[in-house]
Amino acid sequence: MIVTLIVICEIGFWVLLAAGLAVRYLLKMPRTGAALLLCEPLLEVLLLVVTAIDLRNGADPSWKHGLAALYIGYTVGHGHRTVTWLDRHAAHRLAGGPPPQKPPRHGMARARHEGGIWLGTLVAAAVATALLQIAIWYVGDAGQSQSLRTWMYGAWRVAGIHGLIALSYAIWPKKSPAAPAAEREPARVER
Repeated sequence: MIVTLIVICEIGFWVLLAAGLAVRYLLKMPRTGAALLLCEPLLEVLLLVVTAIDLRNGADPSWKHGLAALYIGYTVGHGHRTVTWLDRHAAHRLAGGPPPQKPPRHGMARARHEGGIWLGTLVAAAVATALLQIAIWYVGDAGQSQSLRTWMYGAWRVAGIHGLIALSYAIWPKKSPAAPAAEREPARVER
């Protein structure tokens, strides 16, 4: 039941997002579109409540509950960025707005960009860990809650790997393409 609800929440996320952007830009009703976009967090609240009810009704904590916590964490950490990115593209394509700014490709600007995305992953791991720890306390049986701890460690492993990748952009920043050869060579003085 939990996995089905996660799939429904993911589909609901994209349906609400598409409906919100369509109402906002195609029907030219920005407030109604914004209201639809603001309904998206209700999906995660629904998932959280159903997961808690499932545990309260005696379900053994399993990978399904861990996946639900990670899904909610990911949505908290990266959902706003995803919605903002899609909103800018919809404004450009559907409402004649300016083209969305592309992320920087080189240097420390790219490192800062990657660091910001990594912060979203940290938030996701922290939220998932908090939800999993609450579930562990709620279940109370250390033997039954081992699968939830495994998901907790997995969340931090992913955050650590993502952090190393983001850090690599700062340590070894990608250099901008070199200028054409004619511009690099100093002018020759003829004697």
